[in-house]
Amino acid sequence: MFLVKDEDRIDRHEFFKFLSADDKKYLINFQKNFPVKKEHSHPLVLPSGLKVLVIGIGEKTKFNNRRAIIAARRVVSVARRERIRDLAVNFNDFLAKDNRENQKLLAEVLATNFQMANYEFVKYKTPQAEGWSFVQTIEVLVLKQNGLAEALGAGEVIGEEINNARNLSNTPGSDMTPQVLASEAMEVGRKWGVKVTVLDENALAELKMGGILGVGRGSSERPKFIVMEYLKGPRGEKPVVLVGKGVTFDTGGLNLKPDNSIYEMHMDMSGGSVVIHTIATLARLKVKKNIVGLVPAVENMPSGSSYHPGDLLTTINGKTIEVLNTDAEGRIILADALEYAKKYRPRLVVDVATLTGSAMSALGQRASAIFSTSEKIQECLVATGESVGDFVWPLPLWEEYEEDIKGTFGDVANMGKNRYGGAISGAIFLWQFIKPNNGEMAIPWVHIDMAPRMTPTENEFLSKGSTGAPVGLLTEFLKRF
Repeated sequence: MFLVKDEDRIDRHEFFKFLSADDKKYLINFQKNFPVKKEHSHPLVLPSGLKVLVIGIGEKTKFNNRRAIIAARRVVSVARRERIRDLAVNFNDFLAKDNRENQKLLAEVLATNFQMANYEFVKYKTPQAEGWSFVQTIEVLVLKQNGLAEALGAGEVIGEEINNARNLSNTPGSDMTPQVLASEAMEVGRKWGVKVTVLDENALAELKMGGILGVGRGSSERPKFIVMEYLKGPRGEKPVVLVGKGVTFDTGGLNLKPDNSIYEMHMDMSGGSVVIHTIATLARLKVKKNIVGLVPAVENMPSGSSYHPGDLLTTINGKTIEVLNTDAEGRIILADALEYAKKYRPRLVVDVATLTGSAMSALGQRASAIFSTSEKIQECLVATGESVGDFVWPLPLWEEYEEDIKGTFGDVANMGKNRYGGAISGAIFLWQFIKPNNGEMAIPWVHIDMAPRMTPTENEFLSKGSTGAPVGLLTEFLKRF
């Protein structure tokens, strides 16, 4: 495979020297007659019978790490289209000014994105007679090793776990219930040596988790609370706690979603799948850290037993939530989980949720929204996202916004007082359940509203359905943190 920038001569490519004389002549004449532009992806059969891909990636001066990541996915996408099973690429083709200094990370990111682009959710499709079009092997030519082989291996693991998270999120709601999600977490625990505990409805009642119980009340599928403990760091080191929203199907409850919004709501547990498979990734990479994962898992369904607009739900810490809209259910179940996280005396809590359409209105589909009580951690997450192609962007977490979610009959309302700034209202609501009370120590906290990245936008060279974001971001961040 030849990645060609506008100014490049194909005879200077690293692979060119491995070709026969006739093949070399053919390629030189091809470039002379058909200059390779940015949008071009040419599959060519050379005189020797060797099949090559010639892919244009635009101006050399504009090539950067972001474009390198897209190029990696595009290479696999074109190979799949052409039903090429085995592929060889040159590592140096992906080097740019902003990724040249950390080539190990680049190798890891390339391998991750090769895996992501080679994914399609076909579990429920009848197999094609000619078989599915997936690339089987990708050989990466590296002129100087310097640990790049190990980095490529790590990236392959990360990509596999991102795709495993996508499998969970893409599974239809009839087959992905709270119990099934809990079973998947248990399987991860058995496979990779992570302690997993699943709390049932009785245990939730004993803990007085009225938020989770309230949202799950309308479904015949009973709620679960998944606890994953990966404690491979120094003894006594405070853990990082990851909290993931696990609404396995969200109808909106009695505030039923319109038909154009309900179709993809089996993916409303994507935050939960991210937490489960981020921990799986760290376990597989043998990262020496203490990480805890918490996933409240429920179905939000309308029925005679559903919770109602106007209800008051009492959470684990005694705070009451005034329900103004049953379709703002994710923040209600996360409220119990965030309060539960405090029992670990964590050094950081990160929650991940497909929380609001407003985040998508604010940022489009290219970046998740983040809110944090720590500017330093926030900056680190933005930089990490930039390096791995799993982008996030900060929105304000100001105390002035607390006025917008004050309850009339309860402590906090699960909706803001107007239709503006919904992503911020959601974050401010969650903040009430992690901020210190009655002399507690402040816990650094990050909220990731991943609704913008639940599914890909056009020209990302990712298949339809879940993107698996932000598994890659959290894995790299937690390795560094």
